[in-house]
Parts: sequence; structure tokens; C-alpha cells
Amino acid sequence: MSLSDELADQLLSEIIDSTYPPDSALPPEAELAEQSGVSRLTVREAVKHLRAQNVVRVVRGRGTYVNPPERWTALEPVVRAASHSPHTSLSERLIEARRLIENGATELAAVRREDTHLAELREHLDTMREAADEADTEKFVQADIDFHATVMRATGNLFVPLLFEPFGALLAKGRRETSAIPQIRVNAIAHHEAVLLALETGDPDKARAAMNDHMNQTAIDYRTHVLKSAD
Repeated sequence: MSLSDELADQLLSEIIDSTYPPDSALPPEAELAEQSGVSRLTVREAVKHLRAQNVVRVVRGRGTYVNPPERWTALEPVVRAASHSPHTSLSERLIEARRLIENGATELAAVRREDTHLAELREHLDTMREAADEADTEKFVQADIDFHATVMRATGNLFVPLLFEPFGALLAKGRRETSAIPQIRVNAIAHHEAVLLALETGDPDKARAAMNDHMNQTAIDYRTHVLKSAD
């Protein structure tokens, strides 16, 4: 990682933790250079990198200002910001994003999946059942993630699995919280069984509906078992 990349990453962290909140100005170039022990050229390159992601904007004659996250145009900084957002907001937004992507992916997987994909899905589902019996949350979470990753690959579209890659850590964090609750594990297994059955039939409409039902149950479980227990 170059010095400018390191400085851009540091500035992004400070923006996310509200050292520089939305619509506030970054320190002048010379001041940032002195604070960071780098050249003004390095500062310029770091700011240029953040501008390319629309994290900041330059107002001629006034300085460089921070944009609110909803205006950012790169996924990595948005995901980093989301991980520091209020917990409820993060979880709800993740479920929304999953619904948008996974429903369509499962529909496509129904007509493109191969026998090897179905075998992998059965294996992951068996592991989920074993982990539930053993009350092994980490094992359950990994099998859950592997199941969904296999559905993504079963689409036969190289772009689809990449859509979820940046969310990996956030998804694992959320699933550890929810999968530690026995009833949620029971619900998850039942819905994964339904998704697998729909994929086995090769019916795209049934597959999409099964995944949508799973997303609905995920949202209900979160509100019922996680939010209420936190109140």
C-alpha cells in the first residue's frame, strides 16, 4: 500500500468515526501533510482517491468537504461506514440488500444449477443440522454462509458471487448474533430445506418464492428475538 493509499484509508476512518462529519471541511493540505508526516503531493493523491469515490468534494476557493455516506459511489467505504452505523439500521439494511440480490440469484440458480451444486447444498444443510444439535454457533454460521455462497455460484454467472463478497464480515457478524438463538436455528434450517427442495425441482418461481420466504423469516426472527431482547 502506498503512502497516499494509507493516508486515504486513515482519512476515511476519521470520516467514518465522525472526526470529520458530513459537510465538514478537511484540514488544509499543508496541515494534513504536517499532521501525517507526508508530502503535500501525497495528501493531494489521497484526497484525489477519496474524491474518485465521492467520499469528499472540492469546493473551489473554500476547501475539501465530506459527503454524506449515501452519496458515496464505492462499495468498500460504504460497507465500512455501515459497520459503524447503529446496529438496528445495519441489520435491517443487510436483510434488504440480501432480499434484492438473493431472490433473483435463487431464481436463476433453479434453471442453471448442476448436480454438484445440489450435493454441496445438501452437505451444508447437514452441517447446519449437526451444528444445531451441538449448539455450535460458529459451525452453524459457516455452514449457513457456505449454503448461500453455493446458491450464488449455482447461477452460473461470475458476477453474482462477487456482489456479496464485500459484505462477508458483516454477514458473519449478524449471523453469529442471530444463530446463537435456538429457535432461529430451527427456522433457518426449515427455510434452507425449502430453498433446496425448490432448487431440486428446477422451478425458478418456486425457488424465488422460497428464498423470499426465507428473507421474510429472517426479518421476523431479527425483530422478534433480537430487537425485543435488546429492549
